[in-house]
Amino acid sequence: MEYTAHSTAVIDEPALIGEGTRIWHFSHICSDASIGRFCTLGQNVMIGSGVVIGNHVKIQNNVSVYTGTTIEDEVFLGPSCVLTNVSNPRAEISRCELFETTHIGRGATVGANATIICGITIGKYAFIGAGAVVSGNVPDYALMLGVLARRVGWMSRHGQRLRPEGSSDAAVFICPESGYHYRETEPEKLCCLDLPEAEELPKEFR
Repeated sequence: MEYTAHSTAVIDEPALIGEGTRIWHFSHICSDASIGRFCTLGQNVMIGSGVVIGNHVKIQNNVSVYTGTTIEDEVFLGPSCVLTNVSNPRAEISRCELFETTHIGRGATVGANATIICGITIGKYAFIGAGAVVSGNVPDYALMLGVLARRVGWMSRHGQRLRPEGSSDAAVFICPESGYHYRETEPEKLCCLDLPEAEELPKEFR
């Protein structure tokens, strides 16, 4: 199975695009971009040169992913969210050699109209709320809201807000959708007790 692209999409060669990926109207894939299998790129999406995107990634309308960005598997980028690659841009000064890197971990969600300042890492299964402005590294499973964004809680792998069960010194969080258990193993670090973060969800939960 090959990828499919709408007739209005522009794909510069060479670009690596995996099987089953769908590219919609007016999108632009720059040369040397790498896009995995079974991704969906909505209308008016731009993927910059050298960007690396994993498998099963969903990028909604009007999103530009600039050079310096790496996106792991199963990431969701909401409509019109913003990713940057220069922290101090000036029109009259070229900083093409100083592009900063941004890494978005497996399963993370970036909400509509959120802004991700370059040079940071967003952890696995983190959840960036709509309109948030993120300027620093984000832990796995963190729920980030506001301008500037701060962690206000934890989200499960299924995108459900987690609330503690049990004593405060060894709180266990239970996902209301899947029943999976989570625990803070140290400050600002949450782990799933039932499934390693790198493993795919069982079919009954997908």
